[in-house]
Amino acid sequence: MSTYFVKKKGWRYDFTLNGTRYTEAWFKTKKEALEAEAKRKEEIKNPLLESTAMKQTDMDFLELVNKKLDHVKAYNSQGHYRDFFYNAKRWVKEWGKFTCKEITKDMVQKFMLERSRVSAYTANQDLRYLRSVFNFGKKMELTGVNPTQGIVFLPVEKKEKYIPSSEDINKVIQLADSDTQDYLWTARETLGRIGEINRLLWEDVDFLGRTVTLKTRKKKGGNLTPRKVPMTEKLYQVLSKRFAKRDKRKPWVFWHEYKSRKTGKVVSGPYTDRKDIMWKLCDRAGVRYFRFHALRHAGASIMDNNNVPIRAIQKILGHENLSTTEIYLHSVGTAERKAILTYEMARINSHMESHMGAFTENEKRGQISLTP
Repeated sequence: MSTYFVKKKGWRYDFTLNGTRYTEAWFKTKKEALEAEAKRKEEIKNPLLESTAMKQTDMDFLELVNKKLDHVKAYNSQGHYRDFFYNAKRWVKEWGKFTCKEITKDMVQKFMLERSRVSAYTANQDLRYLRSVFNFGKKMELTGVNPTQGIVFLPVEKKEKYIPSSEDINKVIQLADSDTQDYLWTARETLGRIGEINRLLWEDVDFLGRTVTLKTRKKKGGNLTPRKVPMTEKLYQVLSKRFAKRDKRKPWVFWHEYKSRKTGKVVSGPYTDRKDIMWKLCDRAGVRYFRFHALRHAGASIMDNNNVPIRAIQKILGHENLSTTEIYLHSVGTAERKAILTYEMARINSHMESHMGAFTENEKRGQISLTP
């Protein structure tokens, strides 16, 4: 690939040198594109020119988005890819015919304000993902611009996350079919992310050592990072029963048959998303709606309320940072209760001392007579 023509846009050059890609558009004639390409190559070969000349790397925004999506698909979880894909569809509808350099900060700001009509959180998510697209483009030297730079996130009112009670969780599980019950018990007893439960293989289940190995892509670099979680007695019973009835041809602990969009044939494979389950079960159980992730929050809060060290909770949840684990602890723990009790006792004692002091002073003045 060197120079080529794009209908209704013009000519552009696009070449790779020493592993780095360089491109610029849109030239009116092929001759102009070839001359610009030759000049750029000369700048690259001449260090002095390279240091003084601005890099002319650029590409179509649509192409950059597709490259970023490929990267997300390879390095991140399916859930993250799905969220990113839905956001990308909106960007492409807005700017799909532009090059990266043609997208300005004002255009991004206007788009954010329109998205804020849904919610500030929604607009911020768009900005966060869009910024990662341009940062990716700059890092890979596909473009030299980032129109999101300097744009500030909108203020968001943080609300307390709803955490279902153990009673409500039990109601939901009891109403599920046997397969879904196993699925929910596994998520509840491991405190695993639902993506980790979906990718769970029988080789990850150690009945002898009574552990389950969960794997996540939440770490930097996108590698699947394993961690072992001890089995509860309930989880051991659930998985033992499931193992005895398993289809030996299937490596997954949880799987289903579905029609492939690519081939149109019925295939077997692990789950990717099961959102509808919780809507239906919560409605039938007559409890407030909660999603799978709430099971992690509920479990972490129970452990915290029973004085489990936060470092142990962090390891079970698979968090890189302790600050992330602290977000999951919604219970009022022993330390907080002791602190409030200390405050209350100190306040009462202070009030009593103040009252007794006034009482003694009045007695000295003869304003109070004590009857034996």
